[in-house]
Amino acid sequence: MHENYMRMALQQAVAARAENEVPVGAIIVQDERVVAAAYNQREQLHDPTAHAEMIAITQAAESLGGWRLERCRLYVTLEPCPMCAGAILQARIPFLVYGATDPKAGAVDSLFQLLRDPRLNHQVEVISGVLAQPCGEILTAFFAEQRRMGKK
Repeated sequence: MHENYMRMALQQAVAARAENEVPVGAIIVQDERVVAAAYNQREQLHDPTAHAEMIAITQAAESLGGWRLERCRLYVTLEPCPMCAGAILQARIPFLVYGATDPKAGAVDSLFQLLRDPRLNHQVEVISGVLAQPCGEILTAFFAEQRRMGKK
């Protein structure tokens, strides 16, 4: 089941790459129904907060008519950053599945463990490494291409 939803998130990452965005995709599921699907759009929207998770959380809240996403699961191709981890906590999402780890900005396992911090009022169950190889490969290929083209 988790792999199927992660494949959907990977499709979103492919769409991001096609638009020259960092290829990260996210899906939010409630009761086995996809209620949000998004990808990074920072370049397109000129918005540093336009990460896949942030857009998906906003879509899901709108779709479900409330900000508490307590019966939802978030699938994302890359370990969330501190901003996105904070949004996951604020949205009360109880379950996160991610693909590739992010050793430079990961706030779930790599650099910080925000989603499991007992000092916070909400903790999140996490499954990591689902389809980690393809989730990581699309990012590696994207950044290699950016370096070849002389872009940041």
